[in-house]
Amino acid sequence: MTPFTDAFSDISSALRDEEPAIRRARVRADADREGSENPASSQVERYTRQVRLPEFGAAGQRALASARVAVIGAGGLGAPILTYLAAAGVGHLAVHDPDTVDVTNLHRQVIHDSSAVGTPKAISAAQRLHALNPEIEIEPVVDALTTANVLDRLRGYDLVIDGTDNFPTRYLASDACEMLNVPLVWGSILGFTGQVGVFWADGGRGVTYRDVHPTPPRPGEVPSCAEAGVLGMLCGVIGSTMAMEAVKVLAGIGDVLYGRLALYDALRMRWDMIPLRRIPDRAPVTELEDLRITCGLPGPTGPALAEVTACELPELQAAGRRVIDIREQQEVADGGLLDGAEHVPMGQLLRLSDPEALRALEGAVLYCAAGSRSAATQRALAERGVSVLSLAGGAAALVEAGMPLSRE
Repeated sequence: MTPFTDAFSDISSALRDEEPAIRRARVRADADREGSENPASSQVERYTRQVRLPEFGAAGQRALASARVAVIGAGGLGAPILTYLAAAGVGHLAVHDPDTVDVTNLHRQVIHDSSAVGTPKAISAAQRLHALNPEIEIEPVVDALTTANVLDRLRGYDLVIDGTDNFPTRYLASDACEMLNVPLVWGSILGFTGQVGVFWADGGRGVTYRDVHPTPPRPGEVPSCAEAGVLGMLCGVIGSTMAMEAVKVLAGIGDVLYGRLALYDALRMRWDMIPLRRIPDRAPVTELEDLRITCGLPGPTGPALAEVTACELPELQAAGRRVIDIREQQEVADGGLLDGAEHVPMGQLLRLSDPEALRALEGAVLYCAAGSRSAATQRALAERGVSVLSLAGGAAALVEAGMPLSRE
């Protein structure tokens, strides 16, 4: 026996014989399989507190060490998910995020700091995680997940965790996991509320994201956190819960949140549980659907393709350049509209299908609250052959530059 197993053999033997059905979905994290390696003695001290748990033990630690987990999103939810899984000793973490760190992220995406502004989130997160636990493998993936690459990117992982903030990626991740028969831990946040679920297709018998939300929303129908706001602490609560469920799945312990949806209300400090079941006669997903234009936050995320600053905007307006505020109606009512600008909400803008209306957008300057939605919209329109500009910093930058927004 190694020092690790010798020190904790009496504890690990207390693992119960009955394993949750969800554990059988795992490909690699069988702690007792022949030839599995025990953690080196240098790891004993690092993981002592969790290995002392009778339900977890040395076998649970070996399960984490052998596990391959793909985390989609290194933002508000990804920050606690990645931090706790890396600290717990998950052997291989893939960090998927095409976006870059913005100063508006820092109040909730605590895996990043001010020095990382402008850095790809996947790279920034990987650097922080390596510093936290250099004994595990961290794989940063900066490219966006698409229908063309998602199956290859997620194949071979024991578990996928979806910490994204847009509907196209949520459906894409769920559909890919259903086709690959890989468990998916999912969570979302909005305002003061959050949701957590664990989905597993189980060969066409289990519950997936499509059983909870069978119809994708239309663009602009559900506000994003950028529109509705969010407190950073909520990200910590929901992200940590997702990380806890991930460890339970990988180690085969406890009652996994499978077949139930956990709802959290921060203002009332209350958790509620909703039972879930597969939609009767729902056909298994056999092909991937691209929902980037038809629902939720569209298009690939990431930095703007071409930006203008608030100081450059007056000259462009004087030259007749079209300026469009793409925020929601309530945002404009609360904060006002730039003189000379027109208001076309993001969802309405992206639902345009008339070729003449699309051509009329060419060269326009788009702005939102802080620049992220205008950048995403810019990229979505670019895929349709329409080139627009994004205002760096959005409406906040206009106010800071002394260009107040007028309320009607």
